[in-house]
Amino acid sequence: MADLAGLMKERGLRFLLMSFTDLFGVQRAKLVPASAVEGMATAGAGFAGFAAWLDLSPADGDVMAVPDPASLMPLPWQPEVGWVATELLLNGEPMAQCPRRLLRRQQERAQALGFELRSGVEAEFFLLDPSGEAPADRADTQQKPCYDQLALMRHYPLVAPLLEAMEALGWGPYQADHEDANGQFEINWTFADALTTADRHAFFKVMVKSLAEEQGLRASFMPKPFAHRTGNGCHTHLSLWGVAGTAQAGRNLFHDPGGALGLSALAYHFLAGLLAHAPALCCLTNPSVNSYRRLAAPPTTSGSTWAPGGISYSGNNRTHMVRIPDDQRLELRLPDGAAHPYLLQAAVLAAGLDGIERQLSPGPRHDNDNFAEPLKSPGFGHLPSDLGEALEAFGQDAVLRSALGDAFCSAYERLRRRQWQEYRAEVTDWESHTGLDG
Repeated sequence: MADLAGLMKERGLRFLLMSFTDLFGVQRAKLVPASAVEGMATAGAGFAGFAAWLDLSPADGDVMAVPDPASLMPLPWQPEVGWVATELLLNGEPMAQCPRRLLRRQQERAQALGFELRSGVEAEFFLLDPSGEAPADRADTQQKPCYDQLALMRHYPLVAPLLEAMEALGWGPYQADHEDANGQFEINWTFADALTTADRHAFFKVMVKSLAEEQGLRASFMPKPFAHRTGNGCHTHLSLWGVAGTAQAGRNLFHDPGGALGLSALAYHFLAGLLAHAPALCCLTNPSVNSYRRLAAPPTTSGSTWAPGGISYSGNNRTHMVRIPDDQRLELRLPDGAAHPYLLQAAVLAAGLDGIERQLSPGPRHDNDNFAEPLKSPGFGHLPSDLGEALEAFGQDAVLRSALGDAFCSAYERLRRRQWQEYRAEVTDWESHTGLDG
């Protein structure tokens, strides 16, 4: 393992954010001076786990966050500070509910089969005024604002530093654009192995919010902050590659010129796993109450939600849950902005590997406009309509639960069920408005 303190000295870092992402996707960290890093590099930094969204009690001992030096990145906006991803120990043992460890376990499972998941994410976000009630750019009012050049360039003072920061970090950013909702943006960077993508995804959310705050703006990845505007997706691009030491080393195993749309049988088995586990996956790819405002929502002011309404796949057609954009990859359009960077990758990999291991078939491809002419049952399956249904599907998916581990699943489910019950106990403004004088 690399010498973390030595890496910090080499890069001129004075402080280190030792960070972990809890089960609800919240970034937790301690700021550690360089002089103290050597002592924590192996033992980790201590956290009271109950104070974060982990399934623990105040009676539990310290959770120790042990850093992975390979994830070290300087904060481009505060270059004397580094950020490092950590994994959690409790009582000296690896925590089964640690999201980053869960992803590494799925990677090990894939590697044993000769595969490496490489992935990329499209993490859409809104730039809002400090209240969070409206887009920061009051001139951003077009009915179809997607790719609006003027609106994009009005936020050049934020977008340009983000692109420069990603270039400096070696992520390979290649485009930024205004998305389909007023105030909505996306910045794309090059795909990588799933753990690297997850680390970058976690860091990206912190970076966007931090740089936006410096300019008096508020960045939000909330799935559906506005009822009549397109929500924030987190479209995920997926391919399996051969691992070192195998005959397929370094090859994209999804590509097959002789296969349908240029994809291999392996790709279609992986795809079938995504379809088979889609209802349960929603509990992880669409994990918030608000997530279900985006899925199967009515048309927005732009004319389309761009979110799937059912379980189906297609070619280069954005109205289905899985799109095959070319002969190299799959695009899963299910996840949203609340998706956990590590749990997203872990769950998708677990579902896809099950499709491969059981040689599942995805069935026929559908090329209809699934927004204008939705498929009828039994031509496609239904996605959960709310978090409660997603939790039920997650609880009943024995195969996925076995792959992810009962300790993690039980912990995650308990916390999400508590959140669902809290939401159901609330009396909303709409209820008061429509029923107070009824």
